[in-house]
Amino acid sequence: MQIGDLSVRSGVNIETIRYYERIGVLPKATRQTNGRRIYSPADAERLGFIRHARDLGFDLTSIRVLLALQDQPAASCETASQIAQGQLEAVESRIARLLSLRDELARMVSECSRGMVSECRVIEALASK
Repeated sequence: MQIGDLSVRSGVNIETIRYYERIGVLPKATRQTNGRRIYSPADAERLGFIRHARDLGFDLTSIRVLLALQDQPAASCETASQIAQGQLEAVESRIARLLSLRDELARMVSECSRGMVSECRVIEALASK
């Protein structure tokens, strides 16, 4: 399949596919005589793995490790578990920060009387930090 077909099938932008090739997380595509890239179903599966991992927030360094582990089916999955645990902790930390942010914004909005700017609790709260 050509790069446009791979993009549609995987939901990954064409430029991102080219970038993944340049950095080596996706193997270099074979080329037709006219220079067009040709991808295999295995390339599409690998790209799907990468996209799903990116959707879950994994960075490219972690994805490289996970892809290498995928190529070793008899190896221990301890490293994969540690990487996933680290990502889970990062997500939980972001959720905690977002909940705190939500609470602060809700407080600012609820304390605003929607009067004059000189008495605005939103402006006052932002200026006090």
